[in-house]
Amino acid sequence: MSAEGRVRRPLTYVLLSGGLLVMAAPFLWMGLSAFKTQRELSASPPVWIPGQWTLANFRQLLADLDLPLYFMNSVIVAVLVTVSNLVFCSMLGYALAKLRFAGRSKVFGVVLGALMVPGNLMLLPLFVLMSKLQLIDSYAGLVLPFAAGAFGVFLMRQFMQSIPDELLEAARMDGAGEWFIFWRIVMPLVKPALATLAILTFLGSWNNFVWPLIATNDPDKYTLPVALATFATDPNKAGGSNGVLMAGSFLIVLPVLAVFIALQRHFTQGIATAGMK
Repeated sequence: MSAEGRVRRPLTYVLLSGGLLVMAAPFLWMGLSAFKTQRELSASPPVWIPGQWTLANFRQLLADLDLPLYFMNSVIVAVLVTVSNLVFCSMLGYALAKLRFAGRSKVFGVVLGALMVPGNLMLLPLFVLMSKLQLIDSYAGLVLPFAAGAFGVFLMRQFMQSIPDELLEAARMDGAGEWFIFWRIVMPLVKPALATLAILTFLGSWNNFVWPLIATNDPDKYTLPVALATFATDPNKAGGSNGVLMAGSFLIVLPVLAVFIALQRHFTQGIATAGMK
């Protein structure tokens, strides 16, 4: 290794480690603060490592907030949104990538155009539509507007283009129908893309705050982020306790980390190979 390389490699490691520390610092602070006493949370200068680890913040959170109900609401909504995106986005992605039909390029243009529309512009039309359908304060009203997304269609279409056409033609010559080809041949080949889409969709749905806040008036239908935000603004419950809010935020992050760790290998492969042909 040259002298320049011996200097560049340690410098690269230092810069990458510094960037990782900057990105991870807020999450480390949140996780550690969940186990701190109120005195340590208000200490100056700030205390990073709890001197006295405590579960009091979690106990207060469970006592003041119906956490199992809101957690289950978030799980139901996030899982339904994720599964529906995996199914519908894969179907449309397959059609755009491997089927020949009139107007295919125009449909793909609509998908690309939808990617450029800010999501906040759709909140009012979605609310009016869900209200007309009488789906406000229901799981259907929380799930249906996000049952399929333009990004998911684009991702699956790009990934499915890498599947050789000869493989599908051989299956058709053997008498296989399109449904058989899609479910038994194509879907197993796009597991990395499915894992990528699952993680991104689950993360977006789990952390979604604005739409559940708009589409739910019944507290029993609140998702976890909405419930925690409402809890934080209620002085009769949270009482300004940062430790309790940190504990709630910590619990919100845990499922996302679990999903990412479970699908990390496929996620990395999907990001690396998406769009390759």
